Formats: sequence, C-alpha cells, structure tokens
Amino acid sequence: MNVASLLVELVLMPLVAFVVGLAMVLMMRRIAARLQRRVGPPFFQPLFDIVKLYGKHTQTSHGLVHDLGIVMAVGGYIAAETMLPVPGMTGIADKGGLVVLAYVMMVPSLGLALGVGQCANPNGSIGISRALTAMLAYDVPFIIVIFGVAFHFGSSNLITIAAAQQAAGIAGWGVSQMPLLALAGLFALHGMLGKQPFEIYVAPAEIATGPMVEMSGKHMGGLFVMQCFQLYTAAVLYVTLFLGGGENWLSFLAKSFAVLAVPVSLAYLFPRYRTEDLVRLMWKWPTMIGLLGLAFLMH
Repeated sequence: MNVASLLVELVLMPLVAFVVGLAMVLMMRRIAARLQRRVGPPFFQPLFDIVKLYGKHTQTSHGLVHDLGIVMAVGGYIAAETMLPVPGMTGIADKGGLVVLAYVMMVPSLGLALGVGQCANPNGSIGISRALTAMLAYDVPFIIVIFGVAFHFGSSNLITIAAAQQAAGIAGWGVSQMPLLALAGLFALHGMLGKQPFEIYVAPAEIATGPMVEMSGKHMGGLFVMQCFQLYTAAVLYVTLFLGGGENWLSFLAKSFAVLAVPVSLAYLFPRYRTEDLVRLMWKWPTMIGLLGLAFLMH
C-alpha cells in the first residue's frame, strides 16, 4: 500500500466509525424507548445533540490539562479505529495487532481521569475512581479472551484472524470454535461499554453523573463523540474476533449492530451494581468461563 492510500484510509476509517457510531447511539436510545414504552428520538437526534453541545458556551474550564484529557479520550478511540480492519480498509491493523489495540483502548479512560482530575468536584473524583476500578475489572476477562483467540489462530494480527474465519465459513468462526471465550467476551464487552448494570461511574441518582459533572459545551460534546466511537469499537472488535469480520459492508454492519443490541437490551432490564459487585462478577463468571475456554483450547 502506498502512502497516499494509507493516509486516505487513516482518515476514512475514523470518519466511518463516527457515522456508524451515531447510528448505534440512535439504536441504543430507541431500544431503551421501546423497552420503556416510549416513542424514542428522531433519526438525526444524535447528530443534533453533538451540534447543540459544541454550539453551547463551555461554562467551566480547568486549564490545558482538562482540555487535553478530552482530547486523549477521543483520540484514543480514533487511534483504535485505524487498527480495526473493515471491508476494503485495513489501515495499520497489520502493524499493531491485538496487544497494541488492548493498550490503546485503555487511553480514553486514562484521558478522562486526567481531565476530570483537574476538577475540585468530589463527584467527579469518585466517578473516575469507579471508572478505573471498572476498567481493572473487565480487563481481566478481556485479556484472557484476546489471548485465547490469538492462541487459537496462531496470530495476534486481526487481519489474519478475520481472514482465517472467512476462509472456513461459519463453522470456522470464533463463536463456533471457541463458544466459551465468545461468551466471556460478550460479558467483557458489556462491562467495557459501561451500561447498566455496570454504570457505576455515572450513577446519576448517586454521584450526579460522576465524571460528567464538570463537563459542559465542547467538553460534553467531546464525550458524546467518544461514546459513538466506543460503541463502534467494542462491536467491531467482537465481530472481528468471533463472527468472521466482514466480507462486505452489509454483513459487517448487520453483525456489529446485532452484537451491540445484546448488551444494550440487557442494560435497561437490570438495576445498577455496586462497585464491589461489579468487580466480583467480572472476576468470577467471565474470568472463569474464559479460563475454561482456554483449557479446552489447550487440551
């Protein structure tokens, strides 16, 4: 691939991720509305929300570090998009691999902690401490899952993993070959999204939205953009690891939206866990299931 083609892909991949992420936010809101017997937002509402937030005056600013934290939160996911192969575009997926991607996906949480750490509001600090605890909780089964997938396919290269599944058909998909790891990965994906019952760091009724308490205007708009990337990244990574990636955009998007619909639907059916309950759950069931999956692979 020449430099010009690579640059085009590096621009297009995050742009596509943002557009698809907006549609995923819309789907999430409409699922919530249907479960709660409401109509739900109109089609362009997620885009209107971002435009509205960036058009508002930013009420609070805590200096350069506060702004840098939001840049890291969004930039971490933008970097992750360039490592996730999609139909017709691979970006730098062949240079990074699963290990680098796992590290890059930690950057948004750390950036959010950096930005909110400049605020004097205790609700923000409590929310960040909970967010980092949640990251520690779901990262354990997540690392087990990606290690198992890399071991099974003999590579940590996402392009190789997706190509191997596509060559073998549905019987060769990760979910068919490694059902226990796929189940553990679905648990980890739900925790990664931070939706109920794992919404411990937002907890509107308890700590007044946590990290978002000091965010307004462009900062809140940045967090909304981050959410679009977050939904896309989690869904696409799961599809690449366990559902054969995407032979074309139609099947790729269908798989991604279907995967995301599972945790999003469950999110509105259960109450929020406490911090210690989240850690106990993540270190018990998905970790145990993931270890069993590893044992079967190595048998």
